[in-house]
Amino acid sequence: MASGEKNLTEGPLARQILIFSLPLVCSNLLQALFNMSDIAVVGRFAGSQALGSVGSTTIFVTLMTGFLIGLGGGVNVLVARFYGAEQPRDVEKSVHSSLLVCIAAGILLLVIGVAFSPALMRLLGTKPDLIDGAILYLRIYFLGMPAMAIYNFGNGVFSAVGNTRKPLVYLTIAGILNILLNLFFVIVCRMSVAGVALASILTQYLSAFLILRALTRVEGCYGLRREKLHLDPAMTRSILGLGVPAGCQNAIFALANLFIQASINTFDTVVVRGNSAAANADPLVYDVMAAFYTACASFMSQNFGAGKRARVKRSYFISLGYSFGIGAVMGLSLVFFGQTFLALFTTEQAVADAGMQRLVIMGLCYPISAFMDCTIAASRGLGRTIVPTFIVIMGSCVFRVVWVYTVFAYFGTLQSLYLLFVCSWTVTAIAEIIYFVRIYKQQMSIYDKAA
Repeated sequence: MASGEKNLTEGPLARQILIFSLPLVCSNLLQALFNMSDIAVVGRFAGSQALGSVGSTTIFVTLMTGFLIGLGGGVNVLVARFYGAEQPRDVEKSVHSSLLVCIAAGILLLVIGVAFSPALMRLLGTKPDLIDGAILYLRIYFLGMPAMAIYNFGNGVFSAVGNTRKPLVYLTIAGILNILLNLFFVIVCRMSVAGVALASILTQYLSAFLILRALTRVEGCYGLRREKLHLDPAMTRSILGLGVPAGCQNAIFALANLFIQASINTFDTVVVRGNSAAANADPLVYDVMAAFYTACASFMSQNFGAGKRARVKRSYFISLGYSFGIGAVMGLSLVFFGQTFLALFTTEQAVADAGMQRLVIMGLCYPISAFMDCTIAASRGLGRTIVPTFIVIMGSCVFRVVWVYTVFAYFGTLQSLYLLFVCSWTVTAIAEIIYFVRIYKQQMSIYDKAA
């Protein structure tokens, strides 16, 4: 087995999942912190108006990047399944087809993002003093979508074979450069929102180059070879069948949040800016918890491919426990140290006070999301994505829209708006768990018959 690869089908499971996840935790945490540096730098050095402009784009950015992350998750599941089943030819075909699919998705999102940024910002009701900066930031930022697609592809492949350290190294290099470029473009060049957007896309292309170069140097079955780059029809259908619903699941959350952002924009500018600052906690916590969802999908998929029934089930429960625990620790930390966190993004106490209203509610509720997201990852690990996507649409999109136009419309308070998150997570989690239990029994019965 090549250096860095891990056999996820043997050994002490709890320890393996933790060791596998720790580099992912660091990687996701760094990625969230580096992304937050955009808002922190403009908030501290370019003023609250620039902070509001960049913060107003968060949901749209999450919508697009969430799709690419989900697509990479689909790549991860497919490669892990073939790798666990020791089918090197299928691993090879899935890797090369996946790269082409991801590049195409990145280019498509680039076009959509650049073309429709103005319309979406107006649809959200973005404040007149913030909209020009928001559109400028988005149009530059989305030039980096192909690079982001490539990085998530490479991250999915390396995670599938148990190597989570290389993506961490490459992301660290790119992230440190991102912070330095943010400071240079904003403080020295006085480019404000354009500067942080430019820094982001430059470092995205650097991380994409590094991860592609690493895959071309791999000697194993998952290594990239130029002459083998083509779309295998059957494999492409499998990639799209897993990756597109997984990407849509992530994008749907952001789509539903568009209605929330539109509701927040009905409050005064101080509240909007406070929400923008506090919302930086969401990717910070979600992305760290997501490391264990990736572990869940990878371990379940490899063990499913290898026919290790007991490890499939235990992988889910162990990953769920870890993700719930880290969500609770980080959430409570934000409740108690929220003012310090918000000071990274604003020097205005009124903005920080408005942000604390969100942090207190969300900080207490983050762990609940583990029951929903980890179960979705578990279903994906068993190769099921269509029904979980439908459940997400109903529980985390339709439910939230209904809440906005009923509960929030009646009370009209920030608290009534923020509470919809935990309520939608709970409803969606219950439905996802019921579905997962059913498909798990179905898959295990297939093993019993085969035996």
